[in-house]
Amino acid sequence: MSRVLADRAYDTDAIVTLLKEQQATPFIPSKRNRRKKLAYDKDTYKERHLIECFFNKMKNYRRLATRYDKTASMFKAFLALISMRLWLK
Repeated sequence: MSRVLADRAYDTDAIVTLLKEQQATPFIPSKRNRRKKLAYDKDTYKERHLIECFFNKMKNYRRLATRYDKTASMFKAFLALISMRLWLK
């Protein structure tokens, strides 16, 4: 079973219905102006913050952010290298 972690901006009935049709569990907090609030697991939603922080740290490496590597294999190798460096920190 797949899970989809998304921001409040993706809290529409169309997106939630599409995710349920594809057997995915949406973890999307309801917008403040929604009349019927949708339930979601707050602990699982907190994982989204960790992922966003990881991508923010990755953007600090100019070579990765500006895509200096011409081939996909070199880009993937540098991505793996930076991921390991951040994990070991």
